[in-house]
Amino acid sequence: MNALTGLPLDVPMDVVFVVLAAIFGLLVGSFLNVVVYRLPKIMERQWVAECAEMVSATVDKPHETAPPLVDRFNLMVPRSRCGHCGHTIRWFENIPLFSYVFLRGKCSACSSPIGVRYPLVELVTGTIAAYCALRWGQSASTVVWFGFGAALLTMALIDWDTTLLPDNLTLPLLWAGLLASNLQWIAVSPSDSLWGAVGGYMSLWLVYWAFKLATGKEGMGFGDFKLFAALGAWFGWQALVPIILMASVIGAIIGIGMKLRSSLREGVYIPFGPFLAGAGFTAMVFGPQTILSAVGL
Repeated sequence: MNALTGLPLDVPMDVVFVVLAAIFGLLVGSFLNVVVYRLPKIMERQWVAECAEMVSATVDKPHETAPPLVDRFNLMVPRSRCGHCGHTIRWFENIPLFSYVFLRGKCSACSSPIGVRYPLVELVTGTIAAYCALRWGQSASTVVWFGFGAALLTMALIDWDTTLLPDNLTLPLLWAGLLASNLQWIAVSPSDSLWGAVGGYMSLWLVYWAFKLATGKEGMGFGDFKLFAALGAWFGWQALVPIILMASVIGAIIGIGMKLRSSLREGVYIPFGPFLAGAGFTAMVFGPQTILSAVGL
């Protein structure tokens, strides 16, 4: 037996590392569920408070404006609760995957169903962590690529739910890519990373304004520019074409399918961020050039 791990001596340490990474990924996935749900609400509360301040500064009677939100609400407080009955989730009801299976997918208090997306996010995040550990081993590259994957997953879900891509996520991902390239934690040179960020932002910015001038409508949000810039920082300017090509093709296919099924949301649009994130995952696993090969370019 290994004195440090308690495992048989013939179990490779690489296997142990991958297993531990997967467990850590499950725990992170549980937290990502909180981020996906709460971050948009935190942003909305900030907007309400800012609007109230602006109104109070322009009226003679500040007490007639909307009262400020005084209860604490952030990623840590209050504790997670059942959305149906308000039951506070206890620690043993919040163990990734296992609690969902133990509770049979239902709240222990009111038996209301728990969304299957919660364990799926945990499982996907654990898989990302295990993949990074298996591919890059015990290195800084494993850490940064896992962070990249976790951030992409979070942004894809938030954008799909709310059509928001928060600066709190896109900008740190952009700067992390530039930093990782300079520290040689990813296989992209600093210059390629820099021009990838510039090219990613400017290309969608130009498309946005061309579409708006031609139609008078906004075809995408500024968060898409920032996410594409972040992908450019992580993969270099050479990856911009295959990434945007894949995101556009998949987005068009899914959009047509949803239109045929009459499942498009009000306004007849779908967010572009999830497809950019999907292309980013594909580039991380297979490489940008594989995307071009898959479409015959």
